[in-house]
Amino acid sequence: LNLLGDVKARVQDKLGVVDFPMPQFILLGKQSVGKSRLIEALAGETFNFISGTLGSRRPTVLEFRNVASARSSRWFVRDMKTQMWEEHNLDKVMALVGEMHEELGENVSAEPIYVRIESAGCVDMQIVDLPGFRDFAMDASKQHLAKQIEDLDMTFMRDKRNVILCVEQAADAATMASLQKCRSLDPRFERTILIRNKLDKYYNDLTPENVSKWVDGFGDLPDNLVRFSFTLPYWREGTTPPKPFRELSEDMNAEDIRQMNARGLGQKYMQTIGFKNFAAFMEKKIERMFVDSIGPVLSSLKDLRTQAEKVARNLSIEFSDTDPHRILSTTRDCGVSFAMALTHVMEGVLDLRPVVNLEDELKEFHQYHAQRGSSHFSTLPCEDFPTLNDYIEYLRSDIQLATFDVELNGGAQFRRLMCEVEIFLRFSEISVETKKRDVIQARGVSMSTLTWRDVVVKLLSNEAHMPLQRRVQYVGERIKWFFVKQKEAVLEFMDKLEGTPASNMYSPLYPKHAKLIKQNEMIKHLLFQTYDKACQRQLQQFVELFDNMLTSTFSNPWVFLKGSPTAGCSEDDLSDAVLPSFDDTKERIPKEIQSRSGTETVLSKWLSDIPMDSSQIDEAVDKVQMLVLKTYSFIRSQVCDQVELFAESFFKLPMMRRLEEDMAQIELTDDDTLNYQARRDRLADDIRQAQDNLVEVDGCINRLQSFKIKCEARGVSSMGA
Repeated sequence: LNLLGDVKARVQDKLGVVDFPMPQFILLGKQSVGKSRLIEALAGETFNFISGTLGSRRPTVLEFRNVASARSSRWFVRDMKTQMWEEHNLDKVMALVGEMHEELGENVSAEPIYVRIESAGCVDMQIVDLPGFRDFAMDASKQHLAKQIEDLDMTFMRDKRNVILCVEQAADAATMASLQKCRSLDPRFERTILIRNKLDKYYNDLTPENVSKWVDGFGDLPDNLVRFSFTLPYWREGTTPPKPFRELSEDMNAEDIRQMNARGLGQKYMQTIGFKNFAAFMEKKIERMFVDSIGPVLSSLKDLRTQAEKVARNLSIEFSDTDPHRILSTTRDCGVSFAMALTHVMEGVLDLRPVVNLEDELKEFHQYHAQRGSSHFSTLPCEDFPTLNDYIEYLRSDIQLATFDVELNGGAQFRRLMCEVEIFLRFSEISVETKKRDVIQARGVSMSTLTWRDVVVKLLSNEAHMPLQRRVQYVGERIKWFFVKQKEAVLEFMDKLEGTPASNMYSPLYPKHAKLIKQNEMIKHLLFQTYDKACQRQLQQFVELFDNMLTSTFSNPWVFLKGSPTAGCSEDDLSDAVLPSFDDTKERIPKEIQSRSGTETVLSKWLSDIPMDSSQIDEAVDKVQMLVLKTYSFIRSQVCDQVELFAESFFKLPMMRRLEEDMAQIELTDDDTLNYQARRDRLADDIRQAQDNLVEVDGCINRLQSFKIKCEARGVSSMGA
């Protein structure tokens, strides 16, 4: 117990490991059932932790160490700040414990108080004294405190490594409220021990006819529940004990045994009567539990050593790579690896995080720009969608995008993005109605002849260019947002390659550089800053190139709307597809040239139908309005059909091709250099701490392995004997 307790203290205090696979006993029950007196009995002497008017509000971990040669008790309290044991006299210990409870006021804390006692009369064990359950509270604040205490106790009870010592009064088993709480979390009572205190109050109720049934709980206690019944020392409050506490405990034990023997209780049940039987059971239980726990503790320590070695190794690598003479090249190398890894992520990588579905992606995008107050682009396709949720529901239910609810990243997410922005663009409409005055003013009075074709171009440039441009800006912002959000996925891809079969397919520098990026915030900041600047640059170029294309389109839409020179073919034609002959080619070319002017021919016909006579101006206005809308619909359709081509050509490909060059040109400012030096100084301290931690873990492992070998040797000798 001393060995395991020391190992646990070293691991928890010096390494900061909270979760440690070592069993412990937790003591619970309602207030005034005798929990404190049971602790005194285990300690072998009287004391009373003063926890204030509100009672205990945090766990107290009591470590009892039996020191046969000790002439007097020694008390220790672990300081909460230094985590070191400090020896005090008993009065000081009780005062310190009281202060730690009182500082909480009407709140509860899971942070325990650690108290150790070394004496010749205590039992070797560790026990956690939990605040008592409270059945009744007068006001709301006390009720809240009672609920907090119950939640705290239940948290300890849920831990399956904890053995529950449930203290109840020796009454009818059906009224044991604390035991019922234990049953809710340990239904088979595999780690619950029932302690029925104050047995002397029920002597007169027991007879030879009912004593065995009473011990069994009159059928309310399951056979597999370990239970003990005894009387602990007591005396009138405000007076001194008539005998030393240890003698009183022995007297009470002897009286319990005598009374039960007098009522003819069988030997089977007599083993559960009296404090001495309980103490003997606990010593064997503790020995068995802690021997069984050596294996898991050793396994946990070995895992901890592997982790500590990895941390120390990574810190040493980072310290070497952040040498002042190498730091710039190291940063650039990490950046180049990051840029190269982006290509792999865009090609598609399985089981890569983080991922996102389209709904969450759109909501996060809109929330970001709402916080920034962005107003330079349209955030919704048209006025028919009052809110983002309406647009999301349309995409999910009406369009039924196949990957709408699928969580994606990388290339698959980019494909889904292209579908969404194409749908968004197709909602573009001329935002104002073309009126008679607009048509007349557009035609104007000129020395030269102004055709209706020129009027349509003027109206399109004035009324249709801006709505489409704002939606193109949305497309650019969405693509930029997509690339910005791929940073963590790229870093995760680089990091997860280590030790996997897929690592042979990629650069061996990826895992090394990923660790440097994750550990060194300066490198990560510079890389992400350069990446974000590249995204912003490509957004500006994308919008500029797209806007130039739109400007040229609206200045002469008839050229833009020439039909595609590619002849269509059906799926049935593909089965018989062969290379064309020279004659086939000569026959195809005139047809394609003729088809290129198909849309222009239709528009020209509509233009010729517009009357030129001023007396027919109303009819002319109607036809011009119709022609403007038709022409715009043709332009919009062409733009939407080619939006993925524009996104690939103007954004994605330049971004991926130029990013590596951007990373290779990273420069350090004076502030960056100073920050790197500060980081390097911290690394030196971290390396020393990691090496110290490794020494601590190795020391604990060596002690436990030696102890385990001794235990096995003793077991072998006893069997041989």
